[in-house]
Amino acid sequence: MPMIPVKHAEIVTSPRPIERLIVGRPTSDGAGVKLTRVLSGSLQRRLDPYLMLDAFGSDDPDDYIAGFPNHPHRGFETITYMIAGRMRHNDSAGNEGILQNGGVQWMTAGRGVIHSELPEQEEGVMEGFQLWLNLPAADKMCEPGYLDIQHEEMPEITPSANVTVRVIAGQSHGVAGKIQRTKTRPLYLDIHFSGPGQFTQALPASANAFVYVYRGEVKTGDTPVPLQNMGIFTNTPGTDGVVISADGPARVLLIAGEPLNEPIAQYGPFVMNTQQELMQAVSDFQSGQF
Repeated sequence: MPMIPVKHAEIVTSPRPIERLIVGRPTSDGAGVKLTRVLSGSLQRRLDPYLMLDAFGSDDPDDYIAGFPNHPHRGFETITYMIAGRMRHNDSAGNEGILQNGGVQWMTAGRGVIHSELPEQEEGVMEGFQLWLNLPAADKMCEPGYLDIQHEEMPEITPSANVTVRVIAGQSHGVAGKIQRTKTRPLYLDIHFSGPGQFTQALPASANAFVYVYRGEVKTGDTPVPLQNMGIFTNTPGTDGVVISADGPARVLLIAGEPLNEPIAQYGPFVMNTQQELMQAVSDFQSGQF
């Protein structure tokens, strides 16, 4: 990965506290892939513009080998981040690619796409995350899009001692990720602590933000965030960012975005603004228009 020099420090003088901790719920999806659902439907309005976050990881092929065969999406974006293993993507728009260790697949479903995500390995560890990002009403019927960002293309920074950050989307310390969105303004960072350290990130108070710990344990203010917990940050007026610290090795995702404040109507893999639009999505899929 390209190590990019930090261009400026993120100054945070009034950090946000943690509002609450969420423990993920074990479930399965696709053709029986075992995963942990961290962000579910009950949090969609609180964490607008994000709709879902799944964490998957196993060294037992029976937990993942069947993968996610052909399935449709409309009205949002899916972001798949692999930290171990390989996944092959195919879709109805003619896109195909292999997601490698440390790579990100960013797919815009728009008006409709059918895709599959199937493991490219039969043994070993398969681990990663899938995040769903809503599209604004004006963009829900846009043309589908697809981008593979392999690990060697992803900018990486070392903003402080014992801290390395992969910038997937948005900007951190003056370094921009490959993905930028003007309305939802997603920030997606993978933060690695190799030892005791502190990471700061400026954020507007209007943005919704959360941290998910997938190795070790971190702390924000006086609140510990344990392994496999999501900490939702408050939107306290006057705050200007977040501060995350660790006493030892840890890895976390920091995710934030500007809320759309639009109605959310969801039926499985379709996310629109009204029930009528959902019915149209199902009808379009059944009639082969995706």
